[in-house]
Amino acid sequence: MKSSLQPGITLTTQLTVDRDRTISFMGEDARVYATPKLLYDIEMACRELLLTHLDAGEDSVGTRVEIDHIAATLMGMSVEITVTVAELNGRAVTLEVQARDSIEPICRGKHSRFIVDVAKTAQRLAAKSQKAALV
Repeated sequence: MKSSLQPGITLTTQLTVDRDRTISFMGEDARVYATPKLLYDIEMACRELLLTHLDAGEDSVGTRVEIDHIAATLMGMSVEITVTVAELNGRAVTLEVQARDSIEPICRGKHSRFIVDVAKTAQRLAAKSQKAALV
């Protein structure tokens, strides 16, 4: 990882809540941003921030999520997700997360990621796959 990966760096992403990001179980008039989709968008924003500060062959994987989804966002509304590196502990990174729609805050929390060597991770997964085939 590069020396530019430091607490305080931040990234803000914007998106529009499309149909694929909404719940469907309460009917068409209640299509709102689904929490699992919000979580996915948070993870991608955190990964995008980290990738700009990682070396070739490195990536990050999620290890912990702690969010409060505090307000509903209607389909078609804009959302802004801001992620900030709060803490570095070796290859472990904790990010603070805030999200808001065009009216109010909708989410706050923390997300932890771990910086990995992609090739070493692939080797570890291949070895696990072989062990799983024996079980």
